[in-house]
Amino acid sequence: MKIVVDFDRCESNAVCMGIAPDIFEVRDDNFLYILDENPPEVRRGDIQEAVDMCPKAAISISDD
Repeated sequence: MKIVVDFDRCESNAVCMGIAPDIFEVRDDNFLYILDENPPEVRRGDIQEAVDMCPKAAISISDD
């Protein structure tokens, strides 16, 4: 599983960080950072919630 973010769509509103702060982080520069681009499968539920809750639909999961 790989987290993919469309940074052109992302508004760095930190909804995803509220769901999975060990995976997503919005820093003082107001940009979103992915702390673990390939999280373990056990985290899929949290990552899927972040995908579903993103107001700009900027996050997706790739299953390469």
